[in-house]
Amino acid sequence: MSLRICQPGLQSLLVDHGRPHCRHLGLPLGGAADRSALALGNALVGNEPDAAAIEMTLLGPTVEALQPTACVVFGAPFQASVRGQLLAPGTTFTLEAGDVLHVGGTNRGVRGYLCVAGGFDAPDVLGSRSSLQPLLANDVLICRASRIDPRGLPEQAYQWASDNERVLRVLEGPQQDWFADTAFFNQSYEVLPASNRMGVRLKGPPLLRRPGELISEAVAPGAIQVTNDGLPVILGVDGQTIGGYPKIAHVIRADLDQLAQLRPGERVQFVVVSLDQAEQAARQRNDFLAGWLARLRVAERPPVFI
Repeated sequence: MSLRICQPGLQSLLVDHGRPHCRHLGLPLGGAADRSALALGNALVGNEPDAAAIEMTLLGPTVEALQPTACVVFGAPFQASVRGQLLAPGTTFTLEAGDVLHVGGTNRGVRGYLCVAGGFDAPDVLGSRSSLQPLLANDVLICRASRIDPRGLPEQAYQWASDNERVLRVLEGPQQDWFADTAFFNQSYEVLPASNRMGVRLKGPPLLRRPGELISEAVAPGAIQVTNDGLPVILGVDGQTIGGYPKIAHVIRADLDQLAQLRPGERVQFVVVSLDQAEQAARQRNDFLAGWLARLRVAERPPVFI
């Protein structure tokens, strides 16, 4: 026994890295929407990057510890408290048996991760412990009893947009020639509240496209489809595996984690890059993340399992 869900929050899910090898079966990728945040949070409590954790969206859960448990809340800066004391964002802590952790909301970003030492144990289905069913009140999640000393990361280890508009780099989509002009790349869009893990819905001037229907074809997270009303939707980690809307662009791999943190009302703009630039950005992003993971390993204060 480990953690009991008292209140599940807005949408709390058990996630790891999902099921990347099952898309041919029609299953979405799933797993953590922000893989970098999951990896760094897991590293802080001594885990491998893909250990199972709780993904929180906008409003976090309230959980009761049934045994000592080494934890961290990482990602968007959720307000969290134990015994009435606020916790420093992104800093490890130990819940003692009977402690209640309250995770409230966040004023930046959307998603964060509650990681525990050793990760949560859950049935492995098709190579993943990720769930499609949100956690419910009185669910009990299993992990090892543990304790940990406080440690955290500087804010530069997890970069946020400096203002209220993000710029996402994209590759040209396979159906870009379906559209009358380059208006998509010359304007910003507002993120709509209807956005979720399946897709980020955007509001802006409708795009003009040629008439006709597209035979459904493979799509992936980051694909930007344009619906019949002329508005873009960016597919997320729970997005479908095939789609019939034309794709005007595709968010590059280095910027995919930002999709998880696009907040309703925030504005986003798109800039086209070349394939070489996209590959270079992916290498830089991987090197940046690997560097912080290596620093955490070198300076490791491992949890003590009881």
